[in-house]
Amino acid sequence: MTDKITSTFKETFSKEPLVVYSPGRINLIGEHTDYNMGFVMPAAIDKKMIVAIAANQTRQGRIYSMDFEEEFVFDLDSFGPYKGHWATYIMGVTAQLQQAGYAVQGFDMVFGGDIPVGAGLSSSAALEAAVGFALSTLFGFHVPKRSLIHYAQKAEHIFAGVQCGIMDQFASVMGKKGHVIRLDCRSLDFQYFPLHLPNHSILLIDTGVKHSLADSAYNKRREECQTGVAAAQKLNPEIKSLRDMDMDLLEAIKSDISQTVLNRCKYIIEENNRVLDSSESLDKNDLVGFGEKMYQSHEGLSKLYEVSCPELDFLVDYTKDLEDVLGSRMMGGGFGGCTINIVEKSKVRTLQDNIKPAFESKYGVTPKVYEVSLEDGTGLM
Repeated sequence: MTDKITSTFKETFSKEPLVVYSPGRINLIGEHTDYNMGFVMPAAIDKKMIVAIAANQTRQGRIYSMDFEEEFVFDLDSFGPYKGHWATYIMGVTAQLQQAGYAVQGFDMVFGGDIPVGAGLSSSAALEAAVGFALSTLFGFHVPKRSLIHYAQKAEHIFAGVQCGIMDQFASVMGKKGHVIRLDCRSLDFQYFPLHLPNHSILLIDTGVKHSLADSAYNKRREECQTGVAAAQKLNPEIKSLRDMDMDLLEAIKSDISQTVLNRCKYIIEENNRVLDSSESLDKNDLVGFGEKMYQSHEGLSKLYEVSCPELDFLVDYTKDLEDVLGSRMMGGGFGGCTINIVEKSKVRTLQDNIKPAFESKYGVTPKVYEVSLEDGTGLM
């Protein structure tokens, strides 16, 4: 893939490029905790976006997308969001660098990647991080990694119009081979924990569905969490988010909130604790304990937070009695997308051969399966 992107660049622009990459990400545990200022546990993976770039001595950004087989040109002195178009992510990062005072010059770019689109692996965050790093390296800006992460996130907010948390961009830039990141979404303090998998693989099983209520339900969950926080603040004004609450405080306010809000708060408090407990499991190399917490996470997501769907529940339930699967849960916003599974290496093929027809006979769709490993974050090829 790198060779193809590099050769396409040379054919298109007749010069040698600088080539950088930025990976997609998975989230092992800690779902919907990010916007509640809690803890998440993402990792960068071996699927990535690759950017080839060179200066062109003009005031234009000239871009070619390998995946869309399409060219796009924009004027560095006059451009804005182009909603729904792939170039928006590149222009968004360019705009953030300019606003931060970096003198972005004209550039030529070819990009592509092998991150499956729609599987919840954050291909857009990977592209944003790759573009930011490429421009910084090409023009000698030496943008700090933390700033790069924020510029990529703001590009998503302002240009793409998606109010994402910071996890995706953070994992893409800060990933470390063989490790997960425990990220505090409030302070952005983070710590690496080893995930030793000599005999196991991380398998993503993609339902191939995305239910239409995903976006409205996401906003509704945020509101419900805030309702819980508001009730808690009447007892303790120091409470800023569900991150600050424990089960005793939730018990104290349960008569002031609906059962639905109670369930949402209960899940988030428990999930934050699961991330912290999972860190201890990894420190002890206790993969069985880690896997159990994945199953508990899915149970909470399905029953208390209600962001799963029949297809996701089917895939998780299918693995529960299999000794060769240590853990499984839905990953991402929910209502479709992937499950993430820790599977014994020697049984990966068997699981695929059995779960695909079982799922297809029930839902009429053959799920895609991706085996991934944990790799380093954004860098030079």
